[in-house]
Amino acid sequence: MTLSIRNQIPGTVTAVTPGAVMATVKVRLDGGQDLTAAITLEAVKDLGLTEGTAVRAMMKSTEVALATGRVEGLSIRNQLPGTVSDVATGGAMAVVKITVGGGQLTAAITKDAVGDLGLAAGSPVVALIKSTEVSLATVRPARDAPVRR
Repeated sequence: MTLSIRNQIPGTVTAVTPGAVMATVKVRLDGGQDLTAAITLEAVKDLGLTEGTAVRAMMKSTEVALATGRVEGLSIRNQLPGTVSDVATGGAMAVVKITVGGGQLTAAITKDAVGDLGLAAGSPVVALIKSTEVSLATVRPARDAPVRR
């Protein structure tokens, strides 16, 4: 399956905390950062998520906000430090590529925000992502794929 979601970072589930309808799933990204996803209990069961499950954390580029440093007093759980690798601006919007440990993120923000934050290649940034905007996917071998032992 091919998806339009640019941001897909591999990781491993470290904890699942169920609630009445939703669950929080903690994921250790391959680069060592921790990420929290808030997904339905039904999704947790359908995906078979338990500690140790390999996943891809996915988020739309429009759901990635940027700051020039960590932000205190904020409900957003996911704050991933990184470095701007590229900025492409258009008339109103910009696409900012950020290298984070274990992967690459893309943020779609306004051109004005790029200017106000002084973003350019090499700039340190923190990617801010609400846990409710993080989707998880598991990779399962195809049914006909040979089993390697």
